[in-house]
Amino acid sequence: MMNISNIISKIAVMAAITAVALFPSCDYLDVVPEEIITIEHAFRNRTETQKFMYGCFSNMPDVGNMEQDPAMLGSDEIWVEQSITNYNVRMRGLVTGMQGTVSPLANYWMSRRNDQATLNGGKNLWTGIYDCNVFLENIDKPYDLMATERLKWTGQVLFLKAYLHYWLFRQYGPIPLMRENQVMDAPGEELMWYREPVDTCVNYIAGLLDRAAELLPVMPDDPNTELGLPTRCIALALKAELYVLAASPLFNCNEDLAYYKDKLDRQLFPQDKDQETARWQRAADALKAALDEIHATDFYRLYNFRIDYNNVTNLSDATVHSMQVRSAVTEPWNNEIIWGNSRLTRNSILQRANSIYFDDRHLVGGAGERNYGPTLTVVEQFYTKNGIPIEDDEEWVGKDHWALRTALSADKYYIREGQQTIELNFDREPRFYGALTFDRGRIFGNSRITKDAGADDLWTAEMRVGNRNGWDIAQRSTHTGYLAKKLVSFRSSVPNENTTWTNGNYSFPIIRLADLYLLYAEALNEVKPVPDDEVYFYIDTVRTRSGLEKVKDSWQQYAVAEKKNYPDSKEGMREIIRRERMNEFAFEGIRFWDMRRWKKAKDLMNLPIRGLSVQKSRIAEYYRETVIFQPVFDEKKDYFFPVREKAFEVNTNLLQSPGWQ
Repeated sequence: MMNISNIISKIAVMAAITAVALFPSCDYLDVVPEEIITIEHAFRNRTETQKFMYGCFSNMPDVGNMEQDPAMLGSDEIWVEQSITNYNVRMRGLVTGMQGTVSPLANYWMSRRNDQATLNGGKNLWTGIYDCNVFLENIDKPYDLMATERLKWTGQVLFLKAYLHYWLFRQYGPIPLMRENQVMDAPGEELMWYREPVDTCVNYIAGLLDRAAELLPVMPDDPNTELGLPTRCIALALKAELYVLAASPLFNCNEDLAYYKDKLDRQLFPQDKDQETARWQRAADALKAALDEIHATDFYRLYNFRIDYNNVTNLSDATVHSMQVRSAVTEPWNNEIIWGNSRLTRNSILQRANSIYFDDRHLVGGAGERNYGPTLTVVEQFYTKNGIPIEDDEEWVGKDHWALRTALSADKYYIREGQQTIELNFDREPRFYGALTFDRGRIFGNSRITKDAGADDLWTAEMRVGNRNGWDIAQRSTHTGYLAKKLVSFRSSVPNENTTWTNGNYSFPIIRLADLYLLYAEALNEVKPVPDDEVYFYIDTVRTRSGLEKVKDSWQQYAVAEKKNYPDSKEGMREIIRRERMNEFAFEGIRFWDMRRWKKAKDLMNLPIRGLSVQKSRIAEYYRETVIFQPVFDEKKDYFFPVREKAFEVNTNLLQSPGWQ
């Protein structure tokens, strides 16, 4: 792997961290390391040990941070321009062909502890794992640490060690495993570790999660200070996601990578076709175990806006259904969030990038930046109001998606009555309207949150040239004609009389309960000869929450003749479940990883990035699709990230990621 003496030059730089509360006042993930003298000092008592533990967690990747998380800007979901000045958009380089081995984007694999100049949005996760090992080796030392707390902290750091390995495995494929730290004077050959085969990696990470789950509480002992820290439910959920990843086509008997062997001639990707279904069964079993534990808490459930928001008396079903998934993401620590990122200040940038200007005075203060543009690929991907894809809906056969249409009273909750927009924006599923802001579309939020029946009870997004939210300058204009409303809390606001943005902070979801439901449906569908009621139950539970009919009913009633029985076959349900995941988790960074594990990125990421002609002044010209960029996804190398080439100077046993050799 790497020379450990280069990972950490001296024990004195390990981590003494100023003690902080977790939530809501401060964030244990944003601690700042300080130099200390010895390990003995770092573990001399409970307080110092807790500081060190928080330092370990500061090594976590910042999920949902568009500047660091490759999944936020690195897929075909979103287009931002390079000219943005208010935040770093380097991750768009994953789409525009800027990835490379000299200075890789999202560089989470660095060869030295102090390798900061080439971060490019990443972190040195090997340093994080090293710190976890130091903690685990010394947790027995503090004299005043109670046994129960010692066990819990051990479980938390075991979980973190597993998660950092998991992140590297998902991003780079087979990886070395830092089971323990090598002594500084170990022979050089002992420090030049090899990548381990996929099954070895999976079994090791799962073993860490099993050990962690045994030690962790089912729920946070103190929700005021421990939200975001690992629990048994989180550990079991991550183990299930690990097994799904290992069972998916990218890792499970991927014939395209049969050639990928190390210097020991070990085949790193399994090719045992007789075990292909067994891996899906293992994933299904792990998901069942996680869901059993989660359901037993009587706390976790799918978010329900009508129950969880106590001011819905004067709101229509249309608004409630559109808010279901939006609030499942943006209501902090709601009942659906199994695990969330507690770096709450990060999503202020994300929200401002997706918020319109509600008043002319906002243009001066920059209350929103309006430059996070969902692509037409995602706009078209959402279902119709009948709960099936546009291309399968018999009511949409022959319909001109680009024809102008005037909104009537029946449309008023989603599109301003009397206003014109294109057919593509009419008669779509509620998640479409909860996820997307578009020209003449309605917005629930910015203090208008108690009623929706009147013309001015909801905001209207006017996004054509000459309008307040129309094309302005590249830095503060959506280049696609859409914004990701889903990522903006309805509690965020900016008053008309000033430009002060009030951020409705939320815990960006890492694992939602709906994620586990759809993964379980996916795993069950793979192990059963044909889908049955158990498969349908988990996908229907997610669908009906947002006002859609059950999957078989929707296809039977509304699909074109040749697709009416589509949910009856394994192959049909596989595609339905995948589409369901793309709709349910749009803009949450899940599509990026799903496309890869399904081996679908080669198809989707080679399609043009499209949007509306937002710089055209005439309405008929504005509503025409335009190609913004033509990405190129190389299926031989782009499924995994490259290791920076300098790493091979210190470890000649290390194998470059597939396709980057």
